Amino acid sequence: MSAGVAGMSLSDPFATLREYAKLAPWSLRDLTALCAAILEASGIYPVNAAARARPTERTIRFYVSRGLVSPPEGRGTAAIYSYRHLLQVLAIKLRQMEGVTLDAIIKEFAGMAGDVVERRVATALGAALPLPERLQLTAPPGAPRGKVGRAMQSWSTEEPAAVAAPRSALCRRFGVAPGVELVVGEHHPLFRLGLDDAEVATRLREAVAALLARTRPIGD
Repeated sequence: MSAGVAGMSLSDPFATLREYAKLAPWSLRDLTALCAAILEASGIYPVNAAARARPTERTIRFYVSRGLVSPPEGRGTAAIYSYRHLLQVLAIKLRQMEGVTLDAIIKEFAGMAGDVVERRVATALGAALPLPERLQLTAPPGAPRGKVGRAMQSWSTEEPAAVAAPRSALCRRFGVAPGVELVVGEHHPLFRLGLDDAEVATRLREAVAALLARTRPIGD
C-alpha cells in the first residue's frame, strides 16, 4: 500500500470504501465475514432487536433469491462475489438496521444504479469506516481461504501505525438535515444534558440551520 493511501483520512468514506474493492473477489464465506466486520466497525446499531446487524451466508443467499443482490459468478462453493455484491449487502443491512422492511427495500432498490448504491453506503457508514488493514476481523477455526482470509493473516502480523480510538458500545443516530445525519457515541457529554432524543434532534437541526445561514454565499 502506498504512503498516500496509508495516510488517507478516514473523513473520506468514499475513498476508504473503494479500498475494499481491492480485496475482491470473495467466496460467500469471505463476503459474509467482511460485511459483518464493516457493520461492526461502523458503530451503527439496529433500531430494534429484530434487525440483525450481522448478515449470515444464508441471509445473503436469500437476498440473491429475492433479487436484492445480484447472482454471483459460478454456483455452489465455486460462487464468486464482487465489490458490487459487497455494496448491495451493506446497503440492505444498513436500511434494515434503520427499521425499513424488506418489502420496502425491494421497491426502493429496484433499478438503482451501482454508483448510487455506493454513495448511499459510504454516506451511511461515514468516517467511522476504517481502512481495510485496520478492520477488526476475527478468524474462526478454519479461517477463510480467500483474499479476506489471506489479508486477515497478513494484517495480524503487522504492527498498526496507530492505535484506533475506542468505539462506544452504543451510538445514537440523528437526522438533522436533508443528507446530514449525526452519529453520537454514548459517552459524549451531549447525553449528560438530560434531554430526550427529540429535543437533541431539534437542537442539532437548529445548529445546522444556523451554520448554513452563516456560510451561505452573498446574493443567495
